[in-house]
Amino acid sequence: MKKAILKLAFLYLMWLVLFALLKLVFMAVYISAPASDWWQVVSHGATMDRSVAAYLTVIPGLIVFAQLLTKAKWARVALNVYMAVIALLISLIYCIDLGLYGYWGFRLDMTPIFYFTTSPSAAMASVEWWQWIVGLLGIVAIAAAIWVVYRFIDRRTPVEPIRGKKQWWQSAVIFLLTALLFLPIRGGVTVGTMNPSAVYFSENQQLNHAALNPAFSLLYSITHQTDFDDQFRLMDNDEASAELAKLLFTDGQWPATATCRRDTSAPADYPVDSVAAAMLTTDRPDIVMVILESFSSFLLPVQGGEPVAVGLDSLARDGVLFTDFYASSFRTDRALSAILASQPVPPTTSLLKYVDKFENLPGLATVLADNGYNCSYYYGGDTKFVNMQAFLVSQGFDPIINDQSFSASDRTWKWGVHDEKVFERVLSDISARSRAGASGNGGAPTLTVVQTSSSHEPFEPPYENPRFADNKILNAFAYTDSCLTNFVNGLRKLPGWEKRLVVIVPDHWGVYPLPLEDYVARHHIPLVLQGGALARRGYTIDRLGTQTDIAATLLAMMKIAPTGLKYSRDILSPATREVALYTDANLVGIITPTDTLIYNTDALAPQNARGRQPDALVRPAQAFLRELYHTIGQMPQ
Repeated sequence: MKKAILKLAFLYLMWLVLFALLKLVFMAVYISAPASDWWQVVSHGATMDRSVAAYLTVIPGLIVFAQLLTKAKWARVALNVYMAVIALLISLIYCIDLGLYGYWGFRLDMTPIFYFTTSPSAAMASVEWWQWIVGLLGIVAIAAAIWVVYRFIDRRTPVEPIRGKKQWWQSAVIFLLTALLFLPIRGGVTVGTMNPSAVYFSENQQLNHAALNPAFSLLYSITHQTDFDDQFRLMDNDEASAELAKLLFTDGQWPATATCRRDTSAPADYPVDSVAAAMLTTDRPDIVMVILESFSSFLLPVQGGEPVAVGLDSLARDGVLFTDFYASSFRTDRALSAILASQPVPPTTSLLKYVDKFENLPGLATVLADNGYNCSYYYGGDTKFVNMQAFLVSQGFDPIINDQSFSASDRTWKWGVHDEKVFERVLSDISARSRAGASGNGGAPTLTVVQTSSSHEPFEPPYENPRFADNKILNAFAYTDSCLTNFVNGLRKLPGWEKRLVVIVPDHWGVYPLPLEDYVARHHIPLVLQGGALARRGYTIDRLGTQTDIAATLLAMMKIAPTGLKYSRDILSPATREVALYTDANLVGIITPTDTLIYNTDALAPQNARGRQPDALVRPAQAFLRELYHTIGQMPQ
């Protein structure tokens, strides 16, 4: 029995040492911090490491129990197989996590699995060849190290079946010790169970991330995917709804349109905001929306940025620029639900994972379709990726043009078709519609959405700007900017420009410059309006807003009620408070004219607060979480 106990103890200790060493590797790769912070990361993370180590030791404990109790020869083979599989899984988890953190800024969860299962080629499009080699070497090295240490332990602690009277009580001791692993798994004997907040200790989010065990992070994500209405029960549902309404609207009341259901009937007393209604020369413009991959305000001189997107900068100066505008989230799949369906992004998952949730969700296209619009979508990539195709179909887009709509010779890079070819296709189709009389000549109005991709990593456009010869990221932005400029100039030459409204918005937070630890600045993006349908151009709007507000603001310009778009608000309406809400992985951000708050949804506490009274935003942040998850939980499935 002594050797059996030693075997389990040494296995448990092996995992703890391995996890501590891998934390140091993570720190060395991503975080520059004093030695005291390294110790804090290891010591605070040890709580979660003990939990994962206990999880991994339970099965060996049961196998050792079987070895003691029976003469079964399969037990040692089973233990060898188990350890080989676990060694591979742990090495995969840590190496994938280490590779992806630089792109995403959060520890491993279900996101990459979602990406990979919807389109493996698209999920791998950003990975360079050398990253594959380094990753494979890392996987082999970690798995081999685990296996060597395990075999060393196994050879020195052989377990033989017990004979006679000692068999039952010694087996019972091993079983009891294995059962006691439940305590570190659970995180102790207190009411709360192990969760990510257990290791949070710093206002520096990267240090908190370093303390997290990615194996636990993945497991926690897997087990918290669908129980939306059971998450973030920080207050009563009615209380949360009332608290959030006070944050969003001047009268503290949800408008009659805030139903989050598809409904063609607008309230009879829906108010028409005079500011928004005066912005257009026509109530039914042809709308062209361009969603720019990874752009930010740091690329536009007009917003204090660098002279990179000079074409967009010119369009912003000549059009209408919303200067205090923010991205709703950090990845394209999350951005699409915010921009097109006006749905705030859950900080723990992507709404596009849940077809049964979004297939009846209203959005800008569904409301416009109810008002006679034809809606089309253009993207040079794979629309199967992250369930985009299902989402776009459910939103009413038809046709949907994707990479398969282009010739093989046009699909020249990892993400499909470069922006230049996509814009050319859009321009050609709009021109054909104009000539056919379907747009600009008394036909049905249109919504045309164009999603770009060439400014996505690995940043390989067919373009070389001498100003950015030493910076491939800025070169990619300059390429997409040149394509956008040519596209808008092409639109000007087509019939119907006087009835056309061009809406330009980035898809999510900007990827330049990096690293950028100020989350508020990283989410700052331009929203630009252009087109002949604008009654006046060459001015800025400084009111706070975010991507979920785009639909209601555009619809107000057209005197259409945003029916069903619960979280979308007309930025220009006096009934709308100046506030921007956004989410990142496990974070909620609230920005008002006087205060900003970043609320950590793992720790359930403020991570960063500044301004006059930022603590007053804590309760609204909690209300937002409860209301959002309750709303999603109540969606039909």
